[in-house]
Amino acid sequence: MGAFGLVELQKLAHDRSELLTRMVQPALWLLIFGTTFSRLGVIDTGGVPYLAFLAPGIIAQSALFISIFYGIQIVWDRDAGILAKLMVTPAPAAALITGKSFAAGVRSVAQVVGVLAIAYLMGIGLTVNPLRILAAMVIVVLGAAFFACLSMTLAGLVRNRDRLMGIGQAITMPLFFASNALYPVDVMPEWLRWLSAVNPLSYEVNALRALLLGTPGNTLLDVGVLLVAAVLGVFTASSLLRRLVR
Repeated sequence: MGAFGLVELQKLAHDRSELLTRMVQPALWLLIFGTTFSRLGVIDTGGVPYLAFLAPGIIAQSALFISIFYGIQIVWDRDAGILAKLMVTPAPAAALITGKSFAAGVRSVAQVVGVLAIAYLMGIGLTVNPLRILAAMVIVVLGAAFFACLSMTLAGLVRNRDRLMGIGQAITMPLFFASNALYPVDVMPEWLRWLSAVNPLSYEVNALRALLLGTPGNTLLDVGVLLVAAVLGVFTASSLLRRLVR
């Protein structure tokens, strides 16, 4: 895990422009979508301003968009012969998958810092408590780990970069809109509430709101769901890893 995380940090250090380009989308969501809907006042978020309500959702969205395409990287590793070399080391497949998913979390944490900086510049009332921010980063790492494992599971099933890219694009927005990132669960139709209840992204957003905004929630349940989802994701992706190498 440490080795893969270090590699990811080295990639970011060598290409800092990627951090800036990846900040464009969350900045647009906050500046355009968030500001517009905040002025319209059409979404009831209780006593929380809509921009503050939206910011944790955009943090989770940024991590989702990074990690859901992580399976493409493992297909590249296979095509370059790197994956076959890793598979003959003593490290079990689960360790390789865990390391890759942890690396996705490291990259996502960089996005958290960027979105928080934008939110503070916009005057959005998020916490400045360093312990809460650190806990929020841990939540993002867990969420990113699950979605990276989901992507690597799909890579083991389809074993093709182009097909995987299409599937990733097809499921990213439904995962995002079928969560509580943009609007409260209370305003959803009944069928969408059921989807939100089984969507790990919703639990990630709940935990982030509790930590960054101080809104009431069940953080232990949220963390438990994310942990179970990440463990199941590692197990499923690692069981398909050898199929990808063949």
